[in-house]
Amino acid sequence: MTAGAAPGSLPQGTEMSPPVPPLSAHSRFATRLRRRYAAELPLLPAGTPRRPQMAQVYDALRARGDDAGTALRILRQLVLERLVVLDCDHGAPLADVTRAMTDLAEFALDTACRQAFEELDERHGAPLGAQGRRAEMWVVGMGKLGARELNVSSDIDLVYVYDEDGETAGIEGGRGRISNHEYFTQAVKTVYGLIGVPTEHGFVFRVDLALRPNGNSGPPAVSLDALEDYFQVQGREWERFAWMKSRVVAPRACIEGGSAQALRGAVLPFVFRRYLDYNVFESLRGLHRQIREHAARRSAGRPERANDVKLSRGGIREIEFTVQLLQVVRGGQFPELRTRPTLQALPRVAAAGLMPAATAQGLAQAYEFLRRVEHRIQYLDDQQTHVLPMCGKPEDDGDLTWIARSMGFADCCPFLHELDRHRELVAQEFDRLLGGAQECKGCNGAQQPARAPDLEQLLEQLPPQLRERVAQWQRQPRVMALREDARARLSRLVARTGQWVEQGHVSEAAALRMADWIDPLLRRESYLALLLERPGVHERLLRLLGAAKWPARYLMQHPGVIDELASDQLFSERFAAADFESELEQRREALQRTGEDDDEALLNLLRRAHHAEVFRILARDVEGQLTVEQVADDLSALADAVLRVTARWCWQRLKQRHREAPRVAIIGYGKLGGKELGYGSDLDIVFVYEDDDERAPEVYAGFVRKLVIWLGTKTAEGDLFEIDTALRPNGSSGLLITTFEAYANYQQRRGSNTAWTWEHQAMTRARFVLGEEDMASPLDAAQPSPAAAARSLRQRFDAVREAVITAPRDGAALRAEIMAMREKVRAAHPVKPDRFDVKHSPGGMVDAEFAVQFLVLSQAGAHRELIPNLGNIALLVRAEQAGLLPRGVGRAAADAYRELRRVQHQARLNEEPTQLAADAAQPQREAIRALWSAVFA
Repeated sequence: MTAGAAPGSLPQGTEMSPPVPPLSAHSRFATRLRRRYAAELPLLPAGTPRRPQMAQVYDALRARGDDAGTALRILRQLVLERLVVLDCDHGAPLADVTRAMTDLAEFALDTACRQAFEELDERHGAPLGAQGRRAEMWVVGMGKLGARELNVSSDIDLVYVYDEDGETAGIEGGRGRISNHEYFTQAVKTVYGLIGVPTEHGFVFRVDLALRPNGNSGPPAVSLDALEDYFQVQGREWERFAWMKSRVVAPRACIEGGSAQALRGAVLPFVFRRYLDYNVFESLRGLHRQIREHAARRSAGRPERANDVKLSRGGIREIEFTVQLLQVVRGGQFPELRTRPTLQALPRVAAAGLMPAATAQGLAQAYEFLRRVEHRIQYLDDQQTHVLPMCGKPEDDGDLTWIARSMGFADCCPFLHELDRHRELVAQEFDRLLGGAQECKGCNGAQQPARAPDLEQLLEQLPPQLRERVAQWQRQPRVMALREDARARLSRLVARTGQWVEQGHVSEAAALRMADWIDPLLRRESYLALLLERPGVHERLLRLLGAAKWPARYLMQHPGVIDELASDQLFSERFAAADFESELEQRREALQRTGEDDDEALLNLLRRAHHAEVFRILARDVEGQLTVEQVADDLSALADAVLRVTARWCWQRLKQRHREAPRVAIIGYGKLGGKELGYGSDLDIVFVYEDDDERAPEVYAGFVRKLVIWLGTKTAEGDLFEIDTALRPNGSSGLLITTFEAYANYQQRRGSNTAWTWEHQAMTRARFVLGEEDMASPLDAAQPSPAAAARSLRQRFDAVREAVITAPRDGAALRAEIMAMREKVRAAHPVKPDRFDVKHSPGGMVDAEFAVQFLVLSQAGAHRELIPNLGNIALLVRAEQAGLLPRGVGRAAADAYRELRRVQHQARLNEEPTQLAADAAQPQREAIRALWSAVFA
């Protein structure tokens, strides 16, 4: 350092470089604010502005004498100046910026409402409802305000709703009394004056009321009853997208007091339909086409307007449309999709299998990038614009370079390259979903015909049997009553089906079954829309219907499951119980958040989920993706999962429950116990408990009754399972649920009341299905370890089962009893001499099952490898390996049993009898007869 130089100074002769100005200095808007409000800027505390800090600034401005409108406008300018700095100079997250703007809007609207009500109450008294209670007005934020995604120069879309008609109380003996409608209309005008009217300090927010019922021709404020009537009679498809993001944003007292929750009852049924709703595709195409045409008109002759990051191809709006479309279509059945913010909805859409996770992540990155660009465009001059500056003019070149640098790029070129990359991804995904909506193309990318052919015109083009079937539709009132667009969809669908039949792509039998399936559903036009929008679903449906008859019947009972055919993972996955239960818990929690989780809603939720999963298994089955054993494994695992979830929910909703988790167990018998369930099988179950509490018998009896009702009740969505409890101690005359000790004594023949031999036969296929450890939600982060009582209950059941099937027995007596029982079963299922029933005839499946039961009950004590409940096929192989059967007999019988199960399964899928010709399945019959002779001769 040069002698005498001050610390930190530069050597003599060194020229100091001017400090680099912060990036926010390029914002002309921020520069103006700093000049105009230099004295006020320090009022806003450091950091991201949030509601408490805003209230502090507002109070300070009012204290110095500013009126409410002026204070709100100055507050707005201070908040925006701060956001420019935080965003451009410090890289603040997008969520901080949008949340600050949302807080500002909510604070301003709450303040304006309080001021308006105060003024109006002084002149007219409080508005009153029928019961004399104060009527309330809710300010409903739509769009980005409702989703808490407000941008820095956004207008706010509002709808004003009040809860009750009536009159104000008046003042001083009733003077000044007006209707509630007049009161709230004046309140809307006052709020607008405080928020939206430009003054020397600008405005707080531009306000748009165009989304209210009947648009700009409707009243400024509408009653809740009038809003519900509008939704039911006049509500249009595109309005459902607008109302999906709706939220009461003010007054704060209504939100905190809970009265604003009443709006949900009107909005949710309008936005989210009970059935999968593919009608919205065409509506969204029309809305998007209008936006594109408007953008094209704006940019005609003005090429600088073509690069709109919001409305142009691949822009913000297309991301929002993509997400909202998937939410509206499926949100009625899948409440976990009901969330307003776009960045929250994307992972949920991916988790529901509606979009690949990588695509959802790419769209989220694009959304954040485009929104940050949008903010920088608006930081320049506080204009409500989304158009990127173009190169050519010096000021535009400087603006574009500044935007690029504030986004972290060295200059314009890499920035524009990244912008194009994001927009291309967005556009491709949007076009894939809507089928090239910007050119008004059809769902398969082909140009739609100007007019769909009439059904009568189609007849000559159809194969003979399909022609005859379609001809019947022309005389049906259901078809004649269809709207013109629905008839056009039906015609196009029939034309495509006929073309595929002629090409040999699908069978005519499949086409006829599809016609039978769709006939009773014609009034639900969304199914026509689904098949037309998704040719892949249409094709998979025809293949499924052509493969077997039973899928058509299942689809007629549960038509909503058809959407499962749209899943890309349908044939690449197997049933996963943990995922199934987790999804159900998420849906229940979503219903809880909106107050819809009553018993009926949960019953339907369980049924829809179960039917969808059965249909997935069915689709994999008829496509040859699963063996008969795998089908049974998956259906049994599904039944276990449904029992766990239903038991958990029933206990949580049981009013008289006396502990957090019930000390109860479900024992599965028969096909459930042996994990051999088929489609439509009932569940043989026994309930036991271990609880010394004096209230336990009554509480658990109520719990089991509720559980059986939940499983078996038919609702609009169908039922789950028929429950058979005949295998409980003392059968139908016994208690519905008993203590485990009583159950164990009965099975082990301790006391005067004991089990019969046939009940011990059933015990060979019994298993512990669920206990206390299964009653915790899979969403709990830290699940409690199973209680000692529950652990011992599972272990004690296994011990009782083992004791029963390994107990010493008189072999001859056991053989005689089982053979006698076999004759009773055979007598109850007579078969004609010229027929062979794969289940009940000699050499059929029941013979193999009775032989296995005898081997287990007579030999498991000496051969412990027969104790596990592994199913008939595995036990036959083990019995042969143990030397209990002649060499080759056990394996041959196991193979025969497997083949007869396959024949039975296929016959049921085709709704054909399981009785075959007398000489059918001869090798299998002989193998099982050889088993019978080896065991019982």
